[in-house]
Amino acid sequence: MKILLIGGGGREHAIAEGIKESKHNPILYALMAKKNPGIAALCEDFLLEKETEVEKIVEYAKARNIEMAFVGPEAPLAAGVADALWEAGIPVVGPKKACAVIEFDKAWARNFMKKYGIEGCPAYEVFTEEAPAHAFIEKLGDVAVKPSGLTGGKGVKVMGDQLPDLKAAKDYTSELLEKGPVVIEERFIGEEFTLQAFVDGKNLAFFPAVQDHKRAYEGDLGPNTGGMGSYTDAGEILPFMLAGDIEQAKKIMQHTVTALHEETGTGYQGVLYGQFILTASGPKVVEFNARFGDPEAMNVIPLIETDFTEIMSAVVKSTLDSLPVKFSRKATVCKYAVPAGYPDNPEKDSEVLVGDVGEASVYYASVYEKEGKIYTTGSRAVAVVGRAETIDAAEKIAQNALENIQGKLFFRKDIGTASLIQKRIDHMKELRGGLSQKQ
Repeated sequence: MKILLIGGGGREHAIAEGIKESKHNPILYALMAKKNPGIAALCEDFLLEKETEVEKIVEYAKARNIEMAFVGPEAPLAAGVADALWEAGIPVVGPKKACAVIEFDKAWARNFMKKYGIEGCPAYEVFTEEAPAHAFIEKLGDVAVKPSGLTGGKGVKVMGDQLPDLKAAKDYTSELLEKGPVVIEERFIGEEFTLQAFVDGKNLAFFPAVQDHKRAYEGDLGPNTGGMGSYTDAGEILPFMLAGDIEQAKKIMQHTVTALHEETGTGYQGVLYGQFILTASGPKVVEFNARFGDPEAMNVIPLIETDFTEIMSAVVKSTLDSLPVKFSRKATVCKYAVPAGYPDNPEKDSEVLVGDVGEASVYYASVYEKEGKIYTTGSRAVAVVGRAETIDAAEKIAQNALENIQGKLFFRKDIGTASLIQKRIDHMKELRGGLSQKQ
């Protein structure tokens, strides 16, 4: 089978690896904006092109007789790439635009949740004018401020975090309103986690829960990023969660998929990403994304034991209910090496040397290859993933690998460490009033 992968980041490198490990020996093609050396090495052929050039993508897919496609990032989904490929007779893992709107329009997503009574929705309002927005901030007090459109995970600011006081919240709101609508909602207190699932229009196959680390520096300090690294435990839940937490999150995602079909008349076929915050009263929805997380994809894809292309076929044929999707019970730790100065003033065009990474997996992200050498583009460069029986052992594998990657780079040493995870456990115990974790 000929499969086209759209996207050129670390997430897509992990997807490409999953596809190529299939026992059905698929022939892989890729379309990406810059040459990702990891993806290129796995491909029969690739085209360097903007991932939102819908007509060129369809033209390339037809010319290569592509039989199925996988859309990795959000921008092509928002551009309607999945719709165009389906119209050309090519099935796609990745939702059509009518459903992908759940990611690229935050105001639509909240209004949709409210309309269908989807659990975990905060008190919120959508604003296009300054005066009522500022009045709502005064009323709520503790708020999160979000631009309605796509921001690469870096547009949300929260009181008590990036926003020190009400004035800062109002100033940021005013700044965002110059570009478009703004969602202002109550701030939830808790621990964030990600739950991802393959969706075939009605059935969901859930991955283990992951915790991402958005802040650039150790100790959860510094500016927000696309994600500096993430971890999973050996099993479905994370050390600070109770078994009932993930079941609640699954119900929310199932309700969302059913409601999306009712609202749009279109089945959601692809990967649904639920970003949750676990509060004293259970999981609440931070946002939904219409694709795998990056870095979270690199934690969970290597755990899949079921044939990846068989899962893809089940997604596009709506037969996930007859395919058991199984995962190995391993813990994983993913850490990103990023350019010096990232995210605000990153080094660009700086050489990266990947040495002996031992047992770790390496995924190339925002780098490019030139004359056999690899260079940074200014965004996250290289991810390493350790897999082991415990989080601690997986963290050591990832950390040892990073010590052998050279260049003008930095990374967070604390992701996946026992001390940082214990902080999460203690935080949730305090919020829940002392309930023990992982019950």
